[in-house]
Amino acid sequence: MRAYQLYLIEDEFASHYFGRERMFFQLFEEFEHSSGEMKSILSKQIDFVTKTIPGLRLHQYIHQQLQRKKDFFIKKSAYYIEMNKKSKAKLEVFDRCLVLEAAGSYEAETVFFEVLRKSESSFLAVDLQHHRYGWLKPIKERKFV
Repeated sequence: MRAYQLYLIEDEFASHYFGRERMFFQLFEEFEHSSGEMKSILSKQIDFVTKTIPGLRLHQYIHQQLQRKKDFFIKKSAYYIEMNKKSKAKLEVFDRCLVLEAAGSYEAETVFFEVLRKSESSFLAVDLQHHRYGWLKPIKERKFV
C-alpha cells in the first residue's frame, strides 16, 4: 500500500524552493520522527510554509469532477475510487493536508492526483515510507532574456 500526504505550499516558498523539494521532504520526515519540543518547533515551521486546505471549495471541486465516474463514491467523509479491484485509492481532507492511500496499480491515485493538480497549483505530495515526493503541478521556471 502507498500512502501520500499532500500539502499546499505557500506560493512564495513553492517558487523559491522549486527544484529543491527535498528540503520540504526532509522537514516533513523530521517532523514525523521527532518528539517533544523539537516536534513543536517543526510543527510551527510546517504551518509557516503550508497553506490551510480550502476544504469546502476542494470538496465541491472533487465532487463536481468525479461525480459521474462509476468507480467513484463517498463514504464517511472520505472519497474512494475502486477500479475493478485492480486499483483502489482513498482520499481524506484535513485542515493542513490531504491523505491519499492507494493499492494495486496507479490508475485510481492518478485520477485523484489529476483532479487535485487542476484545483490548486502548489500541491506537494510526500510519501515518507518510500522516500518519494514531488509537485502535482510542476512550477514552470521563468526565463529571463
